[in-house]
Amino acid sequence: MIKINLVCVGDIKEQYLRDAIKEYSKRLTKFCKLNIVELKENVARQNSEQEILNSLKKDSVEMKKHLSSYNICLDIAGKELSSEDFAKKLENLSLKTSEISFLIGASNGIDEELKNDCNERISFSKMTFPHQLMRVIFLEQLYRAFTINNNIAYHK
Repeated sequence: MIKINLVCVGDIKEQYLRDAIKEYSKRLTKFCKLNIVELKENVARQNSEQEILNSLKKDSVEMKKHLSSYNICLDIAGKELSSEDFAKKLENLSLKTSEISFLIGASNGIDEELKNDCNERISFSKMTFPHQLMRVIFLEQLYRAFTINNNIAYHK
């Protein structure tokens, strides 16, 4: 069974999002060993570009501690995949590695150096989503991918 790490910066404040994360995490136990790592966000004291870059650097130091043999950064500038393509990617990766880490940054994203350290970048949309909601979207798509790969009625 493949191990999936979801490395996130920032906490989830809204109960409805925590409930959705809990539900998809429970559903995913049939398909993978899911490990959600929630890191404290280093908030920029001022909204200057340099302060934001400094906070992203600090976040990346913590995120790097949780990288695995294959790392995928969720990035708006990454490659867009259909649900079916994402399912194929997971299936192919599971033949090559036993552990994959997916990275979701905080509201200002992920440090460019860390993005470059990842094996690849994928985008779920050209639209911008709140990073808390992105966790739910990611877990739903991960569940959908496993149902596609296991011929389970869920995906339409």
